[in-house]
Amino acid sequence: MNILIGMEVDWIRPSSKAFIEDLLAEFPLELFVGSVHHVHCVPIDYSTALFDEARDISGGSNEKLFEDYFDLQYEMLVALRPPVVGHFDLIRLKSDDPDTNFASMEGVRRRISRNLAFITEYGGVLELNSAALRKGLKEPYPNGVISKEFLALGGNFTISDDSHGVDQVGSHYRELLRFAKEVGILQITYLEKGSSNRDPRFPNVTSKTTTLSLLESHPFFA
Repeated sequence: MNILIGMEVDWIRPSSKAFIEDLLAEFPLELFVGSVHHVHCVPIDYSTALFDEARDISGGSNEKLFEDYFDLQYEMLVALRPPVVGHFDLIRLKSDDPDTNFASMEGVRRRISRNLAFITEYGGVLELNSAALRKGLKEPYPNGVISKEFLALGGNFTISDDSHGVDQVGSHYRELLRFAKEVGILQITYLEKGSSNRDPRFPNVTSKTTTLSLLESHPFFA
């Protein structure tokens, strides 16, 4: 059975780097997902009240908070180079407009483009996360504009339900695959056991791809 053991790491502050690296050194993990759930050490996806608190610290505007979020994400990307990048635009979940595509926010868009380019450069995989759909958003993480930009850079995607319980396993996957097809994603990346030099930290894990059409033919989607 091809089961990989990994963890999701949360970048909260610069000192997170040493803590995460200690965990990776201590335990024989085979992958990790790099994520950001806090800005100014305040959770931004737990409640509207906490989102508002983080926004106040950023100066009171959604745009500045979004900029701070993507700057923190970039800090995480450079420090850790996570094999999988989790829920790229999670910051929009508790915002006033959770379905925003950031189009009118030039500083935010620059930061998004910078982060996507860096992920592509080091070979990271971007998570298509269906939890956004489960929580009522119109598009998964990342949204369609961001997904198309990453695709144009030659970036690779994987899929995730971000399940926090057995009842959420595979949740909204049909909608997720429809979204992927609409965006123009033709293949999905997945990891499995096998020798690879893709990431020297995980020499026993290899990266493979399957086509979207083949994935749709799986009995799960029947």
